[in-house]
Amino acid sequence: MKTEYKETLTRSEVPLEHTWNLKDLFNTEEEWEKELEAVQNDFDLVTKYKGRLTESGETLLECLEAKDALEERVMRVAAFSSLRLSEDGTNSTNQSNAARVDSMLSSYSASTSFFNSEILELTNETVEKYIQEVEGLDKFRKPLMDLLETKPYKLSSEAEEVLAAFGEIHSAPFMIYERSKTSDMTFPSFRTDDGTEYPLTFNSFPTYEGSANTELRRKAYDRFVETMNQYKNTYAATYATEVKKQVVEARLRNYDSATDMLLHDQQVTKEMYNNQLDTIQKELAPHMRRYAKLKQRMLGLEKMYYSDLKAPLDPDFDPETTYEESTKLILDSLKVMGPEYMEIMEEGVNNRWVDLADNVGKRSGAFCSSPYGVHPYILLTWDDSMRNAFTLAHELGHAGHFSLAGRYQKLANTRPSRYFIEAPSTMNEMLLSQHIIAQSHDDRMRRWVILQSLGTYYHNFVTHILEGELQRRVYDLADKGIPITANILSEQKMGLLSNFWGDAVEIDEGAGLTWMRQPHYYMGLYPYTYSAGLTASTAAAQMIKEEGQPAVDRWLTALKAGGTLKPLELMKLAGVDMTTPEPIQKAVAYVGSLVEDLEKSYK
Repeated sequence: MKTEYKETLTRSEVPLEHTWNLKDLFNTEEEWEKELEAVQNDFDLVTKYKGRLTESGETLLECLEAKDALEERVMRVAAFSSLRLSEDGTNSTNQSNAARVDSMLSSYSASTSFFNSEILELTNETVEKYIQEVEGLDKFRKPLMDLLETKPYKLSSEAEEVLAAFGEIHSAPFMIYERSKTSDMTFPSFRTDDGTEYPLTFNSFPTYEGSANTELRRKAYDRFVETMNQYKNTYAATYATEVKKQVVEARLRNYDSATDMLLHDQQVTKEMYNNQLDTIQKELAPHMRRYAKLKQRMLGLEKMYYSDLKAPLDPDFDPETTYEESTKLILDSLKVMGPEYMEIMEEGVNNRWVDLADNVGKRSGAFCSSPYGVHPYILLTWDDSMRNAFTLAHELGHAGHFSLAGRYQKLANTRPSRYFIEAPSTMNEMLLSQHIIAQSHDDRMRRWVILQSLGTYYHNFVTHILEGELQRRVYDLADKGIPITANILSEQKMGLLSNFWGDAVEIDEGAGLTWMRQPHYYMGLYPYTYSAGLTASTAAAQMIKEEGQPAVDRWLTALKAGGTLKPLELMKLAGVDMTTPEPIQKAVAYVGSLVEDLEKSYK
């Protein structure tokens, strides 16, 4: 385990090669400024169709094409601002530009709100007739039919326009949360018993969390929780506002609940949603408790605390790798996906699609942003650990998916349901794991990869599923009119953690504050979908291992389909049937087999 904990650089001190190249979006800040102004002046390229969408199929197609073209420009302007803010949230210019873009997006949403309202005046039969008669309209079939399905929940055109005008306000909870986390929240350093002082930031905490040094790990946790606790009431109020927003809108639209509204947007039934949450929590808990007890035994801990869960099981073996070494390994592992996919991967790692710096104000975690018509951008904080290679492979999976979808589909058809979104990313992790195990003759490396695979399942089947469980409880409480406070959130979080871990892990009050750490709560019912994606990729990766090219072809076909199919159909295209609990049960059983392999190796 590395023991160097360096002072965090400012953005201006970061080497250029460690940053992404935003010139592929806009060559200069001035160019971005001009386009921000120009795109707002060009709203009329779409608004000129207001009141005319029901005229004919030809007019409908013209407007759809115009809206796609304008939206591509809007997305590019917004992406540039968002990426700048993500790379340094302390920069006042970045903050100001992000606010300007939020205002632009709100105006754009309000200006184009007529679009959905007018299309909803058409009948399904009329739209189908237009599609048959007008060449080119068939490419918009899926978004049009999806829109018509929302007809029972739409407000009047005037009400929709007013609601859209509040777009900037509606996004405020997430903005406040992120701004506070990157710009205001500071953590004091801490000392270990040997007198060594360690700096602490939101982004550096995961490194301490995964430390083999129990004293270091637990003291970092205590100091981190101490600071988070000071913000809990503010963050609870911010999150409660986000939840209340969804509850009020759901009632206005006559949904049975906020959960129903959010699942409708994902094209996911409540049965699918509850099945994912219930099956994994019930069937995975025994495996993860065994894993926690194994870790406690091997680390020689008297008690297994929540702060110990991410401690390395083999503390003397923590493989390091440079960015260059890891990209070669990742590319080798993905060759099975064929030349078209590999071309995208190679361009991504060689042409500065990735921002890997660690600097003050940088957004925590990792993500992939995919502005249509350009190329994806990946953010992560690189620290020369092999774990980072898996994070990079994950985000490259998103990049490959949206590059292919953008290549083969119109903008309106690129994004599938969130239920599928995490499948391509976790597929890359699976292939990387299989590749390392197949080529390695080192038992410790093979065991480390099993541990890393367990880390992937932990992240998606434990962390995100338990986030999803908290969301399920919170929205249920909010729908009943119960105020969402810091105490409620912490009590619920501690309760569900205790239910899952049983007597295998000591759940302290700091564990109850983990609802403050993730931005996913501000993204609708996003967390549980990670497990759906991993369930699909687990099944598909096994098919690729067994069948080879036919399974690869099915997978690539699903990626290229973008958002042209509903999630269940998309997964079936990849060869995975999610209408039954079977794929989930098989994925959980696979996790159990990994734990069993570890138990045998440590006997």
